[in-house]
Amino acid sequence: MIKFNLAGNTEDFDFDVKKLIKSILATVSKKLKIEDKHVASYIFVDLKTIHNINLQYRKIDRPTDVISFAYIDDEPDRKLPYELGDIFICVEKVFEQANEYGHSPYRECAFLITHGILHLLGYDHMEKEDEVVMFGLQDEILNELEILR
Repeated sequence: MIKFNLAGNTEDFDFDVKKLIKSILATVSKKLKIEDKHVASYIFVDLKTIHNINLQYRKIDRPTDVISFAYIDDEPDRKLPYELGDIFICVEKVFEQANEYGHSPYRECAFLITHGILHLLGYDHMEKEDEVVMFGLQDEILNELEILR
């Protein structure tokens, strides 16, 4: 199973974020046959922080929900490094998007946790065919965990 570090503010959630991340990473690891030796870092931040990160690194002047920084950027089938990278998740965006999409903050947080780790593993959604693969995999993982909309 992929191991993880957790930092930032998760106190606003009424669920155990650490337990959620662990269950998602166990499912991802099993589904993608990933070994134990890899680590991802999840950092939960506020709107201002993620806005600044988005502006500084992506030159996009607005907040976003999740940003992933892979330590090695390549293809999904590459030999993985020990440290996969960092995933920043905006706490306010979790609640905002859960309300907007009509599902729970738990489901939205699970989606962003899954989305972020898939980016660190080399998946993206820049091209339509890549989007179909990545989003299909996200759905499979969340459905397997019975985290539904």
